[in-house]
Amino acid sequence: MNPCHILILCTGNSARSILAEALINALPGERFRAFSAGSQPRGAVHPAALAQLQAKGLPVEGLRSKSWDEFAGPQAPRIDIVITVCGSAAAETCPVWPGHPVSAHWGMPDPAAVEGDDAAVREAFREAFEVLSRRIQALAELPLETLDAASLRQQLNAIAQP
Repeated sequence: MNPCHILILCTGNSARSILAEALINALPGERFRAFSAGSQPRGAVHPAALAQLQAKGLPVEGLRSKSWDEFAGPQAPRIDIVITVCGSAAAETCPVWPGHPVSAHWGMPDPAAVEGDDAAVREAFREAFEVLSRRIQALAELPLETLDAASLRQQLNAIAQP
């Protein structure tokens, strides 16, 4: 069975989407393959995102801030699910993704926007990591093989509800 390809979108592609990409790719087995991108990528991964991933023992090699244009062209990998993790990316007009993947919105606060000392920034990234970890665990438990597109969209959106 081919892995389910998931594209995580955020405006800057430096924090939440990067955390989600790393978390999904760290799931056991080969059921999922994640990518992340942004509508207006910052061009660099936030250092606190990398530090959080490393603190949890997750690999950071190959993580980079990139444009969603990389995933809209003919050379792009097939995408089965698109998940937006910030409000502004969800409201933007997204490219038309080849294959019409299922889309969902998992909005959450941007830890990169937190102002304060290093401890406050670290705590914001830790909280974002924990929220994404719970959501991704719920994603991993979905019976993808038995869900039609509408049911999958409903289940994915329900994951982000409190």
